Amino acid sequence: MMDPRIWLEDSTETTFEWVMARTERTLESYGGSGFDTAKSELFDILSAKDKLDLGTLRGGYIYNFHTDGDNPRGLWRRTTLEDYLSEPVWDVLLDIDALGAAEGESWVFGGANLRRPNFDRALITLKPGGSDANVVREFDLETRSFLDDGYSAPASKGSMSWTENDSVLAARDFGAGSLTDSGYPRSVRLWKRGTSIADAPTILEGEREDIVVSASHDFTPGYERTFAARATDFRNTILYEVDEETLELTEILLPHSAGVGMVKDWAILELRYDWHLDGTTFAAGSLLALPYADALTGPVADRVVTIFAPTPHASLAGLTELQSGIVFTTLDNVRSRVYFAAIDTWEVTELHPDLGEFDSIGVSAVDRERGDDVWVTTTGFLTSTTLLYGSASKDGLDIAQVRSTPERFDASGMVVRQRWAVSADGTRVPYFLVGAREAIDGGAPARCLLDGYGGFEISRTPGYAGTYGKGWLEKGGVYAVANIRGGGEFGPSWHQAALKEGRHRAYADFAAVAADLVATGVTTVDRLAAIGGSNGGLLMGNMYTTYPELFGAIVCRVPLLDMKRFSHLLAGASWMDEYGNPDTDDWEFLQAYSPYHNVSAGGSYPPILVMTSTKDDRVHPGHARKFVALLEECGHDVEYYENTEGGHAGAADAEQSALSLALIFQFLERRLA
Repeated sequence: MMDPRIWLEDSTETTFEWVMARTERTLESYGGSGFDTAKSELFDILSAKDKLDLGTLRGGYIYNFHTDGDNPRGLWRRTTLEDYLSEPVWDVLLDIDALGAAEGESWVFGGANLRRPNFDRALITLKPGGSDANVVREFDLETRSFLDDGYSAPASKGSMSWTENDSVLAARDFGAGSLTDSGYPRSVRLWKRGTSIADAPTILEGEREDIVVSASHDFTPGYERTFAARATDFRNTILYEVDEETLELTEILLPHSAGVGMVKDWAILELRYDWHLDGTTFAAGSLLALPYADALTGPVADRVVTIFAPTPHASLAGLTELQSGIVFTTLDNVRSRVYFAAIDTWEVTELHPDLGEFDSIGVSAVDRERGDDVWVTTTGFLTSTTLLYGSASKDGLDIAQVRSTPERFDASGMVVRQRWAVSADGTRVPYFLVGAREAIDGGAPARCLLDGYGGFEISRTPGYAGTYGKGWLEKGGVYAVANIRGGGEFGPSWHQAALKEGRHRAYADFAAVAADLVATGVTTVDRLAAIGGSNGGLLMGNMYTTYPELFGAIVCRVPLLDMKRFSHLLAGASWMDEYGNPDTDDWEFLQAYSPYHNVSAGGSYPPILVMTSTKDDRVHPGHARKFVALLEECGHDVEYYENTEGGHAGAADAEQSALSLALIFQFLERRLA
């Protein structure tokens, strides 16, 4: 049967009138001094000039992108490493606000890729209104201007990056038939200076059913290589080494499902599934090294080194390459640990940075080609983000603090706890709690906001709660984050347990955490709200339709909600490996967790705030619009806000972010007991 609300997927005047009527009604409803105060407090945080400005070293300069109240769209700038480590004196290279004003465009900065070896040119990515589609232009750092005759590509999903000999690797929309069904580039070309992109030779072309085709260049001295990649689905990629002279492709003979990187003479693998090789099984979630030559001719089990093997409670979180080794981080019961592994011997040593019990850590190379210096960032829900600088080796982390984010809210009397709920099938599910000690200990039930995601092997770890601290925790609320299945907190198996027909497990996990919050006296049902965005918006849709009795209110952001149509909208086809294919027998289980198809006219549901962006070209705003229209027709309590730009982030600058957050907190203030 034809969807009677499918017209809300269209970009027509009628659709926009429908959107604006509801958005304006919502804003008018929440207007007033309370909303203005909340928005102002949040804007002050988001637009502050004293943020922790992280930078990237290229050549002799640290490059940084900075936004504040005077520069909402931001400044791309640089300073010397010496100054950056003391008192930065920033040299502005490009003012995005000024550029947008001059060109009459709502530009959002999407990054800069600098040309080697002199770092004198950059490929600047600009996103109209914050969309995934982007424009790329060549920029001269000496003249501080775009080149009229330089590399330039019109708006398209995809990328462009430098390779050798002043050429670029371009994966773009090249015309009819050049995009995959997911809307991403189907081919990548080697574009040389002074030629037309239309004449650029194709390096690799995939199939329409693929997700995306891309390419990259490794500039490590003595190990320069170009790679092309064809992602056949969300979890499988065929990787090739490219001969840039002949464009001959040599396939990397490693599992397509693994994450693969190259470190000098070695290939590094992160396994997503068990790998059976020569009678040996390497477990899913392992970090492995093997000679790069074997990756080209065929791997041999005896020459594969296990750097890290997962356990039921420990998983790989990230890694960075240094000149003499790699530093990798793990999650052990969702708590950060750090290790160093020396290249060639692959001897592993645990490092022991000074870290709070529930704080997270990130380590990245300052310049992997020139030494073992590292940037280290530490953060926690109540611990402001801190940047440290130093070196890493088997002897430890020799680091010193550079600077920290100023505290943005009063955390007096607040604590962080980790607790475990038991899901419907007996699985123990961890979650974090942040708030006043008395409330968390069950002595004074408080309003509680439960956050979650549960998809695509993405882990939810502690991070400084600046805006949530000011807008929620300071007002007496408790904040909870659920580490449900579908995420990556316990490695690939934790993710795979909630794929496709197992998706209900993620929702049962979240419901179990919600019930535990009430059972332990942290909150009550009428004071408990849930929030999530994107895949987390799908989670919220299922809380609304399947577990409405557990919540007093729900906030659903940039959501997937129509699981019959999702694969036909924008990038949706790329997610069928996660959810299933609704045009096959998969619809039998997909229908069970398609919120759009499970709303009952006579059902009793909590009030819900649905938010999206007109410029979201990843998750179509039609999901949110149609869901809201259906709820309105059924007479359910729903409020709607659609930002006209911002892409999948939902906001393009600090003012828009402050407005959406203020709306969320005011909605909860009004709707929760």
